Amino acid sequence: MNTSVAGQDTRSRLIAAAERLFAERGVDAVSLNEINRAAGQRNASSLQYHFGDRAGLLKAVIDKHGPDVDARRDVLLQQYRDAGQADLRALAAALVLPLAAKLSDPDGGRAYLRIYAELVNRPDPQFDVLMDEVIGTGILTWRELVDPLLSRESTEIFHTRFAAIRFTHVELAARAAGRPRADDRLFTSRLIDLVAGVLATPVSDQTTELLRQRNSRRRTDAIR
Repeated sequence: MNTSVAGQDTRSRLIAAAERLFAERGVDAVSLNEINRAAGQRNASSLQYHFGDRAGLLKAVIDKHGPDVDARRDVLLQQYRDAGQADLRALAAALVLPLAAKLSDPDGGRAYLRIYAELVNRPDPQFDVLMDEVIGTGILTWRELVDPLLSRESTEIFHTRFAAIRFTHVELAARAAGRPRADDRLFTSRLIDLVAGVLATPVSDQTTELLRQRNSRRRTDAIR
């Protein structure tokens, strides 16, 4: 085996070990040395050589799966454009289906769903930079297509799009943490229903009034 092939094999083993351990225990609960050992690496600096640090390793895990998710989403979004109709359920499907496909990906797909859900749902500045780096063009296009169908309050104040994204990742991660099922279609279809509901739910009169009260207090405090 030549040096470049051996290096790629080592890199793949490290990513696979990281996927499994990060998914099982969380991205902060696993040491880099543990990942090295799980990948069968005797050289303690092997992981640092290939990825630099924990963030670099996480980026490699996400980069392994992200292009596939992005490509699937691009196809669905193009179909949405071609249909020429405003359809929140179709947009919900474009969010959910590319990720749900990872439930049946034997090469770390389920682990990826669990890891990504943890990153999306944690307020940690060190990972904010990572998430900015790995976000795909598909999700950016999705946001652009969803925006016109939501109220200003939903997009600018309550960040409904991000709520839908977080919910999608949490539900898929929970599914991925369980035993593999023979058929995920019913689960996936119902998840699409729920995400469409999140996107479609209007801002209630009560929420609007509470928002007005909060803004009034802020204006008063600013004057003082």
